Amino acid sequence: MADLEAVLDEAGLTNPRVREFVKEYAELTGAEHVEVVNASDDARLLEEAVAAGELQRAGEGRYYSRSYYKDTARSEERTIVATNDEKDKGVYNNWRPASEMKPMLHDRMRGASEGKTMYVIPYLMSPPGNELAPWAAGVELTDTRTVVLHMIRMSRVGVQFVNELEDPDSFVRAVHVTGDLENLGQGTPDDQRYFVTVADERTILHFGSSYGGNALLGKIAHGLRQGAYDGWASKKFLAEQYMLIGIHDKETGKTYHVCGGFPSASGKTNLAMMAAPDALGERYHVSFYGDDIAWLWVDEETGRLMGMNPEYGVFGVAKDTNERTNPNALSSIGEGSQAIFTNVAYNPTTGEVWWEGKTPKPPTDVHGWLDWTGAPLADRKSDDSANWAHPNSRFTTTLDNVPNIAPDYDDAAGVPIDAIIFGGRTRDREPLIRAITDLAEGVYDGLTLGAEATFAAEGVDGQLRYDPMSNRPFMAYGEGDYARHYLDVVGAAKEQPIFAHVNWFQKDPDDGHFLWPGYRDNLRPLLWLLQLKNGEVKGRRTAVGILPTEDELDLEGVEIAPADLERILTIDKDRWQQEMGFREEHLSQFDRMPEEIWEAHRRVAADLENEQ
Repeated sequence: MADLEAVLDEAGLTNPRVREFVKEYAELTGAEHVEVVNASDDARLLEEAVAAGELQRAGEGRYYSRSYYKDTARSEERTIVATNDEKDKGVYNNWRPASEMKPMLHDRMRGASEGKTMYVIPYLMSPPGNELAPWAAGVELTDTRTVVLHMIRMSRVGVQFVNELEDPDSFVRAVHVTGDLENLGQGTPDDQRYFVTVADERTILHFGSSYGGNALLGKIAHGLRQGAYDGWASKKFLAEQYMLIGIHDKETGKTYHVCGGFPSASGKTNLAMMAAPDALGERYHVSFYGDDIAWLWVDEETGRLMGMNPEYGVFGVAKDTNERTNPNALSSIGEGSQAIFTNVAYNPTTGEVWWEGKTPKPPTDVHGWLDWTGAPLADRKSDDSANWAHPNSRFTTTLDNVPNIAPDYDDAAGVPIDAIIFGGRTRDREPLIRAITDLAEGVYDGLTLGAEATFAAEGVDGQLRYDPMSNRPFMAYGEGDYARHYLDVVGAAKEQPIFAHVNWFQKDPDDGHFLWPGYRDNLRPLLWLLQLKNGEVKGRRTAVGILPTEDELDLEGVEIAPADLERILTIDKDRWQQEMGFREEHLSQFDRMPEEIWEAHRRVAADLENEQ
């Protein structure tokens, strides 16, 4: 491409290693044009996408996107971590040798962008100046304009983030080639899609999708898989699929910071964006840092465990997002927000969007409405109950649009972490909250985090789908090594965070109603946890952690039956002893599991035996 050097010069892209990277893949993919992107290009790119039919307007300052119907979610079975050392193989990371995967991906990418523009997206997955910024710079090459627009919302984009690197070679090389989506054999033995993180070469190669979770390479592939590997290789930090919030006590002036992991459908985004309940709102304010990723490290000067959200936006699941479950999310995607909706129901005449759970019932007048595939809803038969929106439909918006965004979310320093919580959706066994004050037991609890999935179909009633630290799809190296690294990083902090396990989803075994109201009231057990850490309450010790007593929880304004409250603050010994057998089987899969984790397991099992 004769004019490539001139294009890079005009864009002000001066990093020689980035220029070499762009040239290599422009030649490999056969892209017709190359365009370097900055965040300031957003408005122009939006107009170009609308003119090209890639986006449609969804009211004032909002946009609608529809993906290919077989390309609507992350594809775990096609997602691989590749390195040059087989010792990096874990149970969950689908490890393959780099020598096998890189040529395979290059073969698929060769000539696949002919006639297209290759967009060059220099990005940063951290606040500028952050201690972890040396691991946060990357360049994504993509042949899809809508991917660029999502990346501008989800990361900090601009040439300055790669031009000013101390080591010009220290950026993540990320390449996304969409491929011919209609002829990739999705879900068949001939599936051509591969989503590969070559972790020890800091290279990400994704082929065969334009869905965000497969195509926004700064978000999951860099923010989680590559970040996790870099944190381990450097012995410096953890990259976790954690939400991060601040809880400000207006009475004392103190702000606490809580992060934590929740498997899918366990309430993570709603918790991260929650407002304080009305009865507590005059005293407490909850601020949002992020709902999906946190990087954690120990500040060498203060000795505190610190955290930050490497993302710049929210890529949220639309389903069940409404004024009751998450009013802050709805505000963040209002008119003028420049939000992008993907695979929701859409009315091109009015610009309206809708998804299941947005309102109790769908619009009564279906004239003009299209479902997520683009089919007119007016043409459906009366007994057709198929979803209007795809269950994994999404909204993408920037952090600045979130009403309760923390004022210091973009500060270089990050924030000190007071508590690390885990939470899975379980109908029994897990109480409302149980606190853990021992580091090894806290890590052990995170490694055995699980949620109810399709266990009944698998024939083992009560067995959870384990999702260690909610990081199962993003493990970049062996789970035993991961546990060791987690113990080492958090263990180096002078002031240890308190750990806890929460569960908003216990149900009455007779009529199935939820025992805890959830949503905004979930602040209450978190306040108790912080009081426990401060020595203001003592709780009740059990084999699996410290539980609140009924009088310690602030329940002002909560309507809950005494029997329901008693149940969610009680341990079911028989269920827990069954759980310990499942946990032992789960942990036994992993090589090099630290002895501290096994000691914690044996200690909890023994304490359960002695539990009255």
